[in-house]
Amino acid sequence: MQTATAPVLKDFLTADIGVEEISLLPLDHPGAHDAAYRARRNYIADLARQYRFDPEHKIPEAVYTPQETAVWRHVSRQLEKAHARRACSLYLEAKRQLGISAFRIPQLGELSAKLTAASGFRLAPIEGLVETRAFLSWLGKRTMLSTQYIRHHSRPDYTPEPDVVHEVIGHIPMFTVPDFADFSEFIGKGAVVATDEQLEQLGRLYWFTVEFGLIEEAGEIKAFGAGLLSSFSELEHAFTDKVERRPFNLEEVIHTKFDYSDMQPLLFVIPSYAYLKEVTRKFIRSFDKTGDLAVAPIGVPNAVW
Repeated sequence: MQTATAPVLKDFLTADIGVEEISLLPLDHPGAHDAAYRARRNYIADLARQYRFDPEHKIPEAVYTPQETAVWRHVSRQLEKAHARRACSLYLEAKRQLGISAFRIPQLGELSAKLTAASGFRLAPIEGLVETRAFLSWLGKRTMLSTQYIRHHSRPDYTPEPDVVHEVIGHIPMFTVPDFADFSEFIGKGAVVATDEQLEQLGRLYWFTVEFGLIEEAGEIKAFGAGLLSSFSELEHAFTDKVERRPFNLEEVIHTKFDYSDMQPLLFVIPSYAYLKEVTRKFIRSFDKTGDLAVAPIGVPNAVW
């Protein structure tokens, strides 16, 4: 079993953690041949690097262009209509409390402050994609690594990688929900000590919940996963007869493979966030043979758990 120590925030802020090179976009990326777009990506990546090496740990503000704001407004307005019908109630309330709207792209700094007050979670800007173990491990420190760049204007309804729409509209509101925040922390703590096989299982659990999770709410099925809530087409597809929606079963989830490049044919429905937190807590405890892995919510002694 791997026994790497969980990173601390100062290590993240002063280390090269191997994020992708922003200027080297895949040839099939919508912005690959747009020099202005690549320059904007590099500008925003530099902001993330500034944060990592800033001793005051202040998240720099990103100045977005009118074109970038137009992309945000297009996607946000389209999603608002779908959210009213498909999103879970806690997500809708959190989005309202955080002040996320189609009017402007929120700054990560302001959202991080509100998250910390609500659940003890915080945001840390990152230049680009991070490998799975590193990304998940930061959740164990109640820290969400978040990109700030936005998708290319030529295809506003599509992005091949997480962008500020996915992070802010998809992920961030749910971290205000205490049970969901604790569940996310458990995944992060598990990622620190997981074997490669267990890490793959954690990745599937993350995919079918944090990214593509559904919940039964007052007799109806609603969405809470970021991959659904940040994509109009994915959200609408999830409620068609092309998708099989099964009751959540941990063993089935962690052994079910997925294809990230296509619409999802299978989704899982949790009964509650408290249930998801509890089954995940027990699952993560099974990783630890030393008894040293703390998987109790903040403020609750491990002996209680």
